[in-house]
Amino acid sequence: MANLVIVESPSKATAIKKYLGSNYKVIASKGHVRDLPKSSLSVDIENGFEAHYINIRGKGDLIKEIRREAKNAKKVFLAPDPDREGEAIAWHLAAALGLDPEKTLRVTFNEITPDVVRAAIKSPRAIDMNLVNAQQTRRIWDRVVGYKLSPYLWKSVKNGLSAGRVQSVASRIIVDREEEIRAFVPEEYWTIDATLEIGDKSFTVRFYGNADGKIKLPDEASAKFVVSAVTDKEFKVKSVKRSTRQKLPAPPFTTSTMQQEASRKLGFQSQRIMRVAQELYEGVNVGAENGGVQGLITYMRTDSLRVSVEAQNAARELIAAKYGEAFCPKTPRTYKARAGAQDAHEAIRPANVALEPAKVHKYLTVDQYRLYKLIWERFVASQMESATLSTQSLELEAAGYIFRASGYSVAFPGYMAVYEESEEEDARADAHGEQRDLRIPDLVEGTGITAQSVMPQRHFTEPPARYTEASLIKFLDEKGIGRPSTYNTIITTIVSRNYVTRDGKSLVPTPLGEVTTRLMKENFSDIVDYAFTAQMETELDEIEEGNAEMTAVLEKFWQGFSRELASAEQTIGKGDFRLPVEETDIVCDKCGAKMVIKNGRYGKFAACPNYPTCKNTKPLEAEKPQETVQKEEKKAPVVADFKCEACGADMVQRTGRYGTFFACSRYPACNFTKQKTKELDVACPKCQSKILIKTGRNKTVFYSCERYPECDFSSWDMPVAKNCPNCGKMLFRKKGKALLVCHDKDCGYRCETEDTQDSTVSEA
Repeated sequence: MANLVIVESPSKATAIKKYLGSNYKVIASKGHVRDLPKSSLSVDIENGFEAHYINIRGKGDLIKEIRREAKNAKKVFLAPDPDREGEAIAWHLAAALGLDPEKTLRVTFNEITPDVVRAAIKSPRAIDMNLVNAQQTRRIWDRVVGYKLSPYLWKSVKNGLSAGRVQSVASRIIVDREEEIRAFVPEEYWTIDATLEIGDKSFTVRFYGNADGKIKLPDEASAKFVVSAVTDKEFKVKSVKRSTRQKLPAPPFTTSTMQQEASRKLGFQSQRIMRVAQELYEGVNVGAENGGVQGLITYMRTDSLRVSVEAQNAARELIAAKYGEAFCPKTPRTYKARAGAQDAHEAIRPANVALEPAKVHKYLTVDQYRLYKLIWERFVASQMESATLSTQSLELEAAGYIFRASGYSVAFPGYMAVYEESEEEDARADAHGEQRDLRIPDLVEGTGITAQSVMPQRHFTEPPARYTEASLIKFLDEKGIGRPSTYNTIITTIVSRNYVTRDGKSLVPTPLGEVTTRLMKENFSDIVDYAFTAQMETELDEIEEGNAEMTAVLEKFWQGFSRELASAEQTIGKGDFRLPVEETDIVCDKCGAKMVIKNGRYGKFAACPNYPTCKNTKPLEAEKPQETVQKEEKKAPVVADFKCEACGADMVQRTGRYGTFFACSRYPACNFTKQKTKELDVACPKCQSKILIKTGRNKTVFYSCERYPECDFSSWDMPVAKNCPNCGKMLFRKKGKALLVCHDKDCGYRCETEDTQDSTVSEA
């Protein structure tokens, strides 16, 4: 009788099965198996917030299969991810399967490697109900807020809106920043740069002030006054200071810092970052010479900076061997996490630091390689010696005015030989900051120099930058709003619900987002209050640690929230929360009114403003004039969010005989190309990788595995997220037909449907 191990994902199951051998059977639950039903509140507020869970639609056959395997197993190991959500999945599995507590054990893997997996199986524990209750509290909070607020939004703004607890705060953050930008009044200021030359070396110094201190130059007149005073005057050296300073490496990644850095350096959105990190954690086949299928990184949802002693020692050995003893500090580096951080898991690091990115490059997708390289370099650098910088500062006087220059050069690279942390755009050194690699000539105090040029320049102060995903995650993390595992969901939700839209990397509030935020601030101030939301997260932490009780926390929240609901009910219809109408130049041919833009099921369209008296509608985009088409064709090409795999240059979008593709911007010097593809939210039936939607000859759409030609799966029919009720294999939608068929031709299952569209079937 074999033991049964239940994990979340099929890819993780493959790796773990290999490590445990024939005495263990490993099966995947594919995420949650139970949840609150969508059709009702399903939380009994009057009776201790009792939650009524049901099996998720479409999981019935899977639950039966797992229950059958569990019944025949010697022991059952529940092994979902090692966090609150994973603990809740384990608890729901035990309930849905009716497992015997005596033979049901909980195990967690911080990394999917042979030693860690085997050690975890030898040290099982019981399900931690504190973790489960923390997750339940969050789920009940979100359900109550969503169900109670949404009807209010329907009555006040428009039908179909939904409100979320943390998502509403995130929308407010972006709206508040937009209001700051609108209210910002730019101020003029001037700078003066003098170019000096001594011998064959030239350098630039900037106006600072006088002996009494810094002087601001608010207008052209004040700048010209200084310029005229110092023109043709001698610049006398007052001081030249040279020193050295140590620059410490950045700590290894937490979830928050990984998302910020991958957004800035790789251009990835948070959803993409977390998906790729999950793939690296769950396991990738890196070839027999590197150990086959294994997880490449530790668990990617953490806010701890702790690193195991074994990982530190392995990193130090690699650093000494690869870079030299001088790059390895005398004692291992440790980092202190911020107050309130959870220390259940290590920081994000390579599971095996000896697997350098170059060794596994050919086995990884482009995204996997780039993110793994970032994580590997950050971790190795975090264990290296500090960089030594030679700092230099120069001060000169001319006509009683002071000019300065400061900067640094790298004397010893230390960790900078491997990795340098990026900075937010608005945090980068401005015109008054240090210059990198500044070389000041050997000057002696009292030396006189004549300026080659003295140039004034006009500037204007700039408003605060809009939030990017990276800066929003940083703000949420600093304020304690949400947790590492929720940042991706928060951003995805506010964008998908049209409260926020993307403008390049920037997040911009929509009119809907602004109106909804104003309504929430006026009627539900607690829900969108930063400190209140952060306090709720603290209370979840206290439940997890066993220092608070779930029902008491929910009761306390409900007392305040119910009062706000009652007060808001009295004000429905009193405030003006109508969405602004966007008028077009299209004239209604039935009543002569100027038509307005409306959003419908299939996107935007033009509608008569006199509805329902006049129900005329028109497509929004009429056929463009030839001159407009020609002008648009001459616009700059679209730059992809990934680099050329051959030379590292930008990739740009092109159109060829077989449709749209990406080509290297250095063509014809580099002729690398990549087909433009979209991902289907369904796993490959052969290897569980992603399925890509591709276009063949004659612009015919087909579906194939992203690992082609390593995996040869392809199909003209679309795979759907639904399994055959007969044999459990994947179903396919026949192209252009209202028909689902089984992937196994011997099974012969066929099912008529009402939908012929190319969209995945959601069972959640």
